[in-house]
Amino acid sequence: MTSLLHDPAPDAPVAELIGFVHALRSAGVGAWAAEDFLAATALLDLGRSDDVYWAGRATLCGSPGDVPLYDEVFGSWFRVPAPGAGHAPPFELTASRPRSRTGVDAGDRSQEDEELAPAAASAAERLAHRDIAELDAAESQEVAAAFTALRARPPMRTTRRHRPSRRGDIDMGRSAREQLRHGGEPALLRYHERAPRPRRVVWLIDVSGSMKVYADSYLRLAHRGFAAAPRTTEVFTFGTRLTRVTPAFAHPDAETALRTAGEIVPDWSGGTRLGEMMYAFCDRWGQRGPARGAVVVVCSDGWERGDPALLGEQMARLRRIAHRIVWVNPHREKPDYAPVQSGIVSVLPSIDELIGGHSFATLAHVLDMVAEQ
Repeated sequence: MTSLLHDPAPDAPVAELIGFVHALRSAGVGAWAAEDFLAATALLDLGRSDDVYWAGRATLCGSPGDVPLYDEVFGSWFRVPAPGAGHAPPFELTASRPRSRTGVDAGDRSQEDEELAPAAASAAERLAHRDIAELDAAESQEVAAAFTALRARPPMRTTRRHRPSRRGDIDMGRSAREQLRHGGEPALLRYHERAPRPRRVVWLIDVSGSMKVYADSYLRLAHRGFAAAPRTTEVFTFGTRLTRVTPAFAHPDAETALRTAGEIVPDWSGGTRLGEMMYAFCDRWGQRGPARGAVVVVCSDGWERGDPALLGEQMARLRRIAHRIVWVNPHREKPDYAPVQSGIVSVLPSIDELIGGHSFATLAHVLDMVAEQ
């Protein structure tokens, strides 16, 4: 079964779940806690009938006597057998029906639909602003799946080559040829403009122990960036060693790409030697490599166990090579954060942006920052 829901349109899942609630009420099941049902399904896999079934049975059945009728409506509405038919629930049903928190009468469906429809979106919005380090396993899986919906835009640069345009500079050659085609008579002027091309982007992702809970999300973010411009994007990981994982990111599936990258990265959750890693990167990939004229995105908390002076020197060196440097710190947006760590202090003079990256929402903003000209 590829999907439990019938209509693949983007707004169909919420509409179909609300329709299921209405079908239950028409059959005699009160289903007053519809808001809780939508909030629960927003965090689950709608392609799994088990997830939707138990979410509804936990929130929409007011008493054990509702279960047989709930099973019947579930099977009829979703056209699949009720997964929990004949099985004891993994929770305890109460004998009282929960009242709707909105206080809306069951007969007033038009008003209720307006209030229920945003419930799932609201739950997803709250999850998007949660700190990734505080998510449980199910929530982490939900956030990981949400990365596939992100659409990155590569930063652009102008080139010396021109392309035809309706405005810009007069294209003398094309204008002259157009006049010759008209026998020397005056003809329309032709224009051209500088042709844009994607600017190179380099992702440097810290996979040391202090970044363990965030590294997976940063790699997923880099995978979305790579998908936008695979020919001009490079991805590296670093901790105690610098590893180029760009070939692994060529696979369109994020899970496969991250699994392949994990097989070639030797220093997951190890120590951090930022200065030495930046030195190795600048030496091998800097002056005549992909970093020249590129937007370099460094994803790290700046925890330096080595000499911070070396890190500062190498970041200044990278600044002279790169077009722009964006440093993503998972603690930047937290209320009690101050850039006082020795590693961060040493790189501040050399970076263009120091931005947060602790939640899905802040990571989505990183892609916008990278795309800026």
